[in-house]
Amino acid sequence: MVSGVSMALTKRQKQVLDFIANFVDENGYCPSFEEIARGLELASLATVHKHISMLEAKNYLKRGFNQSRSLELTPRYIQEQRRPKAVVTEIPLLGRIAAGQPLEAVEQREVLHFADFAGHGDTYALEVRGNSMIDDHICDGDMILLERVTEARDGDIVVALVAGSEATLKRFYREAGDTVRLQPANATIKPILVPAREVQIQGRLVAVLRKYR
Repeated sequence: MVSGVSMALTKRQKQVLDFIANFVDENGYCPSFEEIARGLELASLATVHKHISMLEAKNYLKRGFNQSRSLELTPRYIQEQRRPKAVVTEIPLLGRIAAGQPLEAVEQREVLHFADFAGHGDTYALEVRGNSMIDDHICDGDMILLERVTEARDGDIVVALVAGSEATLKRFYREAGDTVRLQPANATIKPILVPAREVQIQGRLVAVLRKYR
């Protein structure tokens, strides 16, 4: 019989598992031990190895031999730790997103309490930087709520990761020749045209939040 969650995992072990799961959700691949140590402010790689080994022994993780990016969450973790929550009370604020030229999106460890805006647990928030979407009433400094998706329809306002490293907020359109057009809503800014294979959809716009001072 499987032990209860509180008995099976220490607080730190659950943090390690959740970090790995969230990293995979965001990037599509597992974090390295160095990224785990940095992300959780662990003292050393030896500490990461210790936690990974304990999580393997408890059947929450599997890993390939001598490969730091071959970690895999087991069905036990999915069943026990990632059940849908009935009420969403916090939305992770993951960083800032370019609405001008693309820039690297940097994760931050903050949360926004917007349960009334969140339809389900796959909603997250970003802060807009730039004015390339101003004609769609999305301005510099606005908070946007996004549904985590990997596909988009023509005309959707999406967060698109370009060439694996640069994220931007634009309207999504498919063009001839397997090309994607990331269209700003600002007549002074040119669209971004890139091969479809270099574009990864990370979210679709749900709401825009603006605080007036």
